[in-house]
Formats: sequence, C-alpha cells, structure tokens
Amino acid sequence: MIATILLSIGIVFLAELGDKSQLMALTFALRYRWWVVLGGIATASAAVHLISVGVGYFLGSALPTRAISLVAALTFLAVGLWTLREHFGADEENPAPKSLRASTAPFLVVLSAFLLAELGDRTMFATAALATDYDWVGVWLGSTIGMVAADALAIGIGILVGKHLPERAIGIGSGLLFLYFGAATLLSTAAPALGGPSVAVLATVAPALGGAVMLILRKLRPVAAPEPAAETPDLPTPSGLPLSAASAADSAVRVAPLDPKGRR
Repeated sequence: MIATILLSIGIVFLAELGDKSQLMALTFALRYRWWVVLGGIATASAAVHLISVGVGYFLGSALPTRAISLVAALTFLAVGLWTLREHFGADEENPAPKSLRASTAPFLVVLSAFLLAELGDRTMFATAALATDYDWVGVWLGSTIGMVAADALAIGIGILVGKHLPERAIGIGSGLLFLYFGAATLLSTAAPALGGPSVAVLATVAPALGGAVMLILRKLRPVAAPEPAAETPDLPTPSGLPLSAASAADSAVRVAPLDPKGRR
C-alpha cells in the first residue's frame, strides 16, 4: 500500500501543477484565511477522489461530467461578476463590504467550488484509472495528499501576494480570475475539440469584457454631492456675549503677557 500511496501522490501532484485548481487555491487564499482554504480543499479532494476510486474500482461507469462542468462554469462566472460588482463600486472613502471574507460559511464556499471544479477533471480520471489496477484505499489517500500538497503551494503564493496588495486590488483580481475559470470551463465543455492553448486564449475575453463593463458602469455612476458642514449657532452666555465672542475674549485674556510684577 505504501508504494501505491507514493505513486498516487506523485502522479496527482504533477498533474495539478499549473492546473486551474492551483489558480483557484491562490484566488481563495487572497480572500480567506489560509487554514479555511486548505481545509475546504482537503475535504473536497477527499470527497472527489473517493468518488473517483469508487467509479474506477467498484462501478466502472462514468459520472455526468458534462452537466457538472456546465454547472461549475456558471458558478464561477456568477461569483466573478458578483466580486467585480462589489469592488468596482467601492473607492478609498467607501470600501467594499467584506461580504465574502466575513461570510459565516467561507469553508462551504471553498468546498463547493472545488467539488464542482474537480468533478470531471483530469485528475479524477487519473485516479479512477489507478484504482482499476491498484488498491483503492492507497490510491484514495495518495491522490488526496498529492492534490492538497500542490494546492498548498498556491496558497503560500497567495499569502505572500496578499501581504503586498491592497484589498480592493485583491478583490478585483479575484473576480477576473473567476471569470477566466468560468469561461475556460465553459469553452472546454461546450467545444471539446478546442485545444488547451485555444481555450486559454479565448477564455481571456471574459475577464476583459467583464472588467470593461464594470469600468463603464463606474464612470456612469452619479457622484454624490458632499453634505454642507453644519453651522454652530451663537448661543448666549452668562456675560451676555455670544458663545463665539466669549470664547475669543477668554482666549485673549489667557494669552495676555505678564508684566514684571506678575500682573497681566
């Protein structure tokens, strides 16, 4: 079993390098705490690979990966548009509300996103193929560890990047990346004949278009006029002078110089 675990770790780790799951892990690390992201990825990886070894070892059938990929693509596009709308509508004086970061269930957000993204992914097919020839428990453990290790590298990069960027820039970058993920998943599902480079190039249209639309909407947004400062009325004082005049007279008395005998 040790050999099976090590083999599965190596195959899945190499397959995940540069994959969209690493970019997703980096994006989530920019918005959530690293242990929440890592926990969601680990849980989703364990669930997906348990399904894949079950498909490969016990069932020998395939999941409806096309429908799952379409749902994942639409989810990524919706999250990307929501994030862009949230942060493009903010400025230095009125920062965006931290709805995603302060969400009561960021773990569920990461978990559901990775479940949808990894179901039908190439690593799932690789895990199912390994489970047909090797012990399924070892394949499950090794593939889960390999994916978590690969995504942990991306989380570390996200932590380093997040320390040097303002939160608004992080939010806009996250939204653009989610639009890219959604477009890439949609293209690869709707047009499987397209190669990887073609999908990567065409998918850049979605974040470019989304960013341009948000910029136009921001420019068209009416600017709120500043509220006039409230004037303080001159209230009467016991001396009979208005409050402003009494304050000025009191200040003049306090700053009057002393004569050589100590008198003002």
